[in-house]
Amino acid sequence: MARLGRLLGTSLVAFGLFMGAAQAATKINFILNWIAGGDHAPYYYAQKMGWYKDAGIDLTIEQGKGSSLSAQRVGVGKNQLGLADLPPVLVTIAKGAETVAVYNVYANSPYGFYWMKSSGISTPKDFAGKKIGNPPWDAARQMWPAYADNVGIDPKSVKWVNIKPNAKLSALKAGSIDVTTSFYNIHHIFKAQLGADMGFSPGKEYGVNPYGNSIIANGDFLKSNKAAVGAFVKVTQKAFHACAQDAAPCIGALVEANKGLKAANETTNWGLVKELMTDEVSTTVGLGYMDEKRMKFSYELFAPYLAKPFDHTKHFTNEFIDTSVKMPK
Repeated sequence: MARLGRLLGTSLVAFGLFMGAAQAATKINFILNWIAGGDHAPYYYAQKMGWYKDAGIDLTIEQGKGSSLSAQRVGVGKNQLGLADLPPVLVTIAKGAETVAVYNVYANSPYGFYWMKSSGISTPKDFAGKKIGNPPWDAARQMWPAYADNVGIDPKSVKWVNIKPNAKLSALKAGSIDVTTSFYNIHHIFKAQLGADMGFSPGKEYGVNPYGNSIIANGDFLKSNKAAVGAFVKVTQKAFHACAQDAAPCIGALVEANKGLKAANETTNWGLVKELMTDEVSTTVGLGYMDEKRMKFSYELFAPYLAKPFDHTKHFTNEFIDTSVKMPK
């Protein structure tokens, strides 16, 4: 009887330890900048491999509807972590959001302008008096004043037309708009549809190359869950490095988790993403590392158009980046 009691006691202790470990997992609802695509493959790969779970994270990946939305939701704490293009993040911070960038994904801005050469547009200087179509929440609209100033045209010289994301190409080909915007990672889709008639200008062509997609954390969540955020960043960095070396298993995990996606298309998407991820800092300092001078440039580029100034140095950190992990050249 005594032996049975000892065995029962040992079992209860073991069960308690197991339950304690299970309860220790930190729940994180991670919102993407858009619906899942090739650029999101590393998150799904790490989740499939159990890396987030092993790091003590109970992760839910939520589909997004634009960087502005994901920046807003993280800023008010509806999502603990999220993925968003940096310009909309700056906009929400200027309006009072407590947000901190903890990992940079796109070392280069993904935004570009597309048009049809047959429309008579040769360069962005010809945008004046034209109609640019995209969703009203599109981050490109927030980038537009800085871009227009650098091009040398009046930012107010264009007319913005509200269209759905999946209507951009059809509206452009129909002539109901003259110009549209898109992320570079789906450049191949525009090229396939427009062929030799496609006109294209990346934002960086006119000096508008702030940091792009970045992982952001809600400020309050970061303060009280520093270890969990650090673990998330390290797992994600590991996943991006693995996918940069061998995309196939990552695309496989993405397609498995998101029915309807085609591996061939998302593989092409990922190839363009790798271009956006690559710069001198990501290849020599650390994958995901945010250079202080570049962050200063990104902030100052949009400072004139923000609701109010703020200390940008308080809204990003490299403390969770493993600098031994670099973007493969």
